[in-house]
Amino acid sequence: MAHESDALEHERASWKPSPGLAVAVADPVRNPELPPHRERMTDKDPAAMKRAVRTVYTLFYLSIAGSIWAIAAYMLFPIESGEILAIRDNNLFIGLGIALALLAIGIGAIHWSKAVMTDKEHAEPRHATRGRDSTREAAVEAFAAANEESGFGRRTVIRNSLIGALVASVAPAVVLFRGLAPFNTPEDPIAGDPVALLEETMWEPGMRLAHDPTGKPIRAADVTLGSAVHVIPEALAELSHEEGYLDQKAKAIVLLMRLLPEQLIEPDDRKDWSYDGIVAYSKVCTHVGCPVALYEQQTHHLLCPCHQSQFDVTDQAKVIFGPAARPLPQLPIMVDDEGYLVARSDFTEPVGPSFWERH
Repeated sequence: MAHESDALEHERASWKPSPGLAVAVADPVRNPELPPHRERMTDKDPAAMKRAVRTVYTLFYLSIAGSIWAIAAYMLFPIESGEILAIRDNNLFIGLGIALALLAIGIGAIHWSKAVMTDKEHAEPRHATRGRDSTREAAVEAFAAANEESGFGRRTVIRNSLIGALVASVAPAVVLFRGLAPFNTPEDPIAGDPVALLEETMWEPGMRLAHDPTGKPIRAADVTLGSAVHVIPEALAELSHEEGYLDQKAKAIVLLMRLLPEQLIEPDDRKDWSYDGIVAYSKVCTHVGCPVALYEQQTHHLLCPCHQSQFDVTDQAKVIFGPAARPLPQLPIMVDDEGYLVARSDFTEPVGPSFWERH
């Protein structure tokens, strides 16, 4: 092995390239520089430039029309009736208007940049920048050059139509907020008062608790320990969609759970609100109204899946985590002569989110 190693070392030291063998030398990469500038049709033909400008501001005006149509569709296809066809038409035509408004702005901006703005390439040397007056002056010059190249300040029709399209595109979103605060009417004097609307639900003394959505009444003996049952008023199943089924259900939905009676922490004025460890709480989260439907049997916590608010079922559904500001309203319950669970009364406070002013 030693003789072989010595031979290899001697061979390497004595090797020299033959006279006819070319040896590659690493040269630095040459700067390929910018390719030759290719003029566009709009650069060569003034008529083509005028057509491109007209196309751009026409698209921006089309965007304005789409925004106006979205606002008009909100008024022409109201959803207050609650009918499925009305809701479908409202969503369809408002969506088409907003889509047209945003799409036309996007296409117009792209066509403007490709056909109208200056597209000549230039190299900008890099150097150390400092916060000096000369640096600020250079920044101002850069903005002025960008304005000149884009034609934003010079092409007033494009500029004004773009500004109008951007302003109009926000208008449908502003108008849609109208649906969050209905106005009072002579036929419905509390339509604009969310507290009054949520103070009363379908629950009334003696109304049976029923399974959601079948409407089958619930016997206390059938509620097992650790279970969570989705509940609606028995009378709700008899309502049709035209009679306000969804509106009433949104306020009256309840989650029913059974614990060991000794696990409940109940003040004296609420000891008769439960029955043999069975408690009922509103399913509407007091944060923004999402359905609280996740029940942890081991911890006895209710979880809202939207923003992770947690409520302690053993202690009057008090908030123990998350953004909810108050406990879930409790529905007082008892058992009738046939063993069915019934409501003692309606909720004693408004259900739902707590960001409204409450009496």
